[in-house]
Amino acid sequence: MSEVYNHHVVEKKWQQVWDDEKAFAATNDFTKPKYYALVEFPYPSGQGLHVGHPRPYTALDIVARKRRMQGYNVLYPMGWDAFGLPTENYAIKNHIHPKIVTENNVKRFKEQLHSLGYSFDWDREINTTDPKYYHWTQWIFRKLFEEGLAYKKEMPINWCTSCKVGLANEEVVNGVCERCGSPVVRKVKSEWMLKITEYADKLIDGLDTVDYIERVKVSQKNWIGRSTGAEVDFAIKDTEDKLTVYTTRCDTLFGATYMVVSPEHPYLDKYKDKISNFDAILAYREEAAKKSDFERSELAKDKTGVQVDGIVAINPVNGKEIPIWVSDYVLMSYGTGAIMAVPAHDDRDWEFAKKFNLPIIQVVAKDGEEVDVNAAAFTDVATGVLVNSGFLNGLSVADAKAKMIEFLEEKKIGHAKVNYKLRDWVFSRQRYWGEPIPVVHCEKCGYVSIPESELPLLLPEVESYEPTDNGESPLAAMTDWVNTTCPCCGGPAKRETDTMPQWAGSSWYFLRYCDPTNDNELASKEALKYWMPVDWYNGGMEHTTLHLLYSRFWHKFLYDQGVVNTPEPYQKRTSHGMILGENGEKMSKSRGNVVNPDDIVRDYGADTLRTYEMFIGAFDLAASWSEDGVKGCRRFLDRVWKLQDIMTEEEGYSKDLETKMHQTIQKVSFDFENLKYNTAIAAMMALINDFYKKNAVTKGEYKTLITLLNPVAPHITEEIWQAIGGEGRLYQQSWPEFDEAKTVTNTVEIAVQINGKVKATLNISKDDPKDEVIAKGKELIADKLEGKTIVKEIYVPGRIVNIVAK
Repeated sequence: MSEVYNHHVVEKKWQQVWDDEKAFAATNDFTKPKYYALVEFPYPSGQGLHVGHPRPYTALDIVARKRRMQGYNVLYPMGWDAFGLPTENYAIKNHIHPKIVTENNVKRFKEQLHSLGYSFDWDREINTTDPKYYHWTQWIFRKLFEEGLAYKKEMPINWCTSCKVGLANEEVVNGVCERCGSPVVRKVKSEWMLKITEYADKLIDGLDTVDYIERVKVSQKNWIGRSTGAEVDFAIKDTEDKLTVYTTRCDTLFGATYMVVSPEHPYLDKYKDKISNFDAILAYREEAAKKSDFERSELAKDKTGVQVDGIVAINPVNGKEIPIWVSDYVLMSYGTGAIMAVPAHDDRDWEFAKKFNLPIIQVVAKDGEEVDVNAAAFTDVATGVLVNSGFLNGLSVADAKAKMIEFLEEKKIGHAKVNYKLRDWVFSRQRYWGEPIPVVHCEKCGYVSIPESELPLLLPEVESYEPTDNGESPLAAMTDWVNTTCPCCGGPAKRETDTMPQWAGSSWYFLRYCDPTNDNELASKEALKYWMPVDWYNGGMEHTTLHLLYSRFWHKFLYDQGVVNTPEPYQKRTSHGMILGENGEKMSKSRGNVVNPDDIVRDYGADTLRTYEMFIGAFDLAASWSEDGVKGCRRFLDRVWKLQDIMTEEEGYSKDLETKMHQTIQKVSFDFENLKYNTAIAAMMALINDFYKKNAVTKGEYKTLITLLNPVAPHITEEIWQAIGGEGRLYQQSWPEFDEAKTVTNTVEIAVQINGKVKATLNISKDDPKDEVIAKGKELIADKLEGKTIVKEIYVPGRIVNIVAK
């Protein structure tokens, strides 16, 4: 009789064995077939792992372990995305240096990951705060700067009044900082920018060459927002200037009845002497500065605006004067900072026109018929014909667009244009805890990158890393560090005191894993050629837009520079669903529904946690935590353990379970490759039920079962393998293979009916003759046919026997 499975002893034992044997270290044998599995490296927070972390880590661990058993040289690495605002905020609040906070957090995370038995290659561990790592982050920035893709620009940013830092639009929620909840205002700052817009087309076109789930591709394309249309010039009456707008619907120009400009538009200041209500516009601008770009452009919000009194625009196609309005839903950072409004065919323009009593003119009709556009905007205008549009009347939308572009170009008042919603990447933070930007400013030479020989430019040790009230980085106060000499002219210069954002280190980390100790280059060409691209990359849906865009941009730039060998970094990208609390809500301390993975490991074992997180539901969907589900997975593992008590010494498969064994191998193998971990585990559960029904399992069947289960539950299966006399280590065994012919069963279950109603089921061979099947069916339901006269006997092969009786 086997002893009760003791996860405390077994899991520590095998984790030590794997460490001692360096069981999962990728080798530098570049002759073997390779497989690079990657999960997003975590931000090591003080709270440690939450139960959401193990879901993607276990999923890719399953893939990595299976690939090793299939003979691949597997790279499955882990590291730390450790620069950034959360650590710095914690350090400021608790008066602990960010470096020490980071070290403590990393130690905690690593202990937790180790306790879960992941097959990470810890020899390749990286940390974005390590100077040996950020040396190459700075090197990449330097390359971008030299190629004109990094530049400095005055621009309005979201400024957190408490964190004293610029925020991305995504970090502002309902007008407050996502992290601290303090008000966010607009502030003009000189910021480093990366010209990601130069790569817009490559970022879209590259999606056709990779295996990403569709919603990831859609999110990327929507963020870039490539569209074809025209730029059109609207003259400002009695001036030399014009307002240029971009529109995808130049066919609707005859319906443009007013224009809207951003509150920050420079023409407002230029013509303030002409504008009689300039004070009202200044007051409106001040209110707009308190809102994030997202809030300003939110379609559902109430429309606000101020008409500009004193200047008007001229519609270029009909010469009519149209009013100019200021409204905060138009942003200077998007397009030209001005739009033409066609209220008959746009919901937002229509709402604005109705609120401020502006003209509404229909110019596209679905079937040539006009509708009451004063009642609602008519937006079904992808097809149709033009009306009220002069020389375009009667033309289809497509023909009208082409003719209008001809007209605009002939009159030199516009031209065809491809446009993008994507904007250049704001790449500087006025904080301490980030990579120093390797640039100096010289009054004579301007901005100059420091020599490559001076990399890494080390982040200096400071006593005070508090944000400054004037918005400058804490580094600005370190005059000994700031004051330096210009690499070009040798004159006095000042170092850049802004630091890089957290996105910097995560935009290329997958490359460093290929060769993490290289001091001469970010990774050797030989290593990059062998390992890249990443074969399978998994991460959260929240990172499938910006992180993916930023890292693909850097990679494509490095490809153009000849540094890397592939135009795309990741061949396959998948995303996982969130794990919710038992109440179906997002886990949070305030809701009291947070589950600590350490508690699950202590009470039920790491293998139970791993199994449960894979069994909880469809991998790409959110799922609610269930304590009963955890207990159920522990019972499943206990049943696997106790099979030792009914194991026979036969090495092969028993005849009656041979088909089921091959079917299970096929099912589990397929499901592991296709994010169907829950159904793979269900198939193994069903197989175990068959063993217990039979009250026997051969050693061959048992070995196959625990080999299939090993990637999910590696500790218990390794222990069983040793206990039943398996040779070597289980992780070194070959992945089971199935015979396609043996996955097809020769038996089928059919329904036996009386007058069309099912009374029983019958297992038959597919080759059984009709008369024999009917006879077996009648015998099975003989008691139900007593006293009845059989009128007809029907057999639908492989499906039903139906006895018609009265």
